[in-house]
Amino acid sequence: MSSGGEAIYNRIAMLRAERGISRRQLADAIGVHYQTIGYLERGEYSPSLHLALRIARYFEVPVEVVFATDPFPRLGSDAERSA
Repeated sequence: MSSGGEAIYNRIAMLRAERGISRRQLADAIGVHYQTIGYLERGEYSPSLHLALRIARYFEVPVEVVFATDPFPRLGSDAERSA
């Protein structure tokens, strides 16, 4: 969690799974330690803006697809279907 106490939610694990990418592969591609990816995925660490943008660029999606200040709707939920 960030030092300010506000959680940052992410879809890193889901994006990695969709693409068949390991934590180590993602970490190597964006220049961080593979454990950092695990910390991010578990919400134990909030990324800097620079890191968030690098991750979004790697997955070729807008940063809002990867990170949010509110929890993402569960897959298959009404909110997800209407999007």
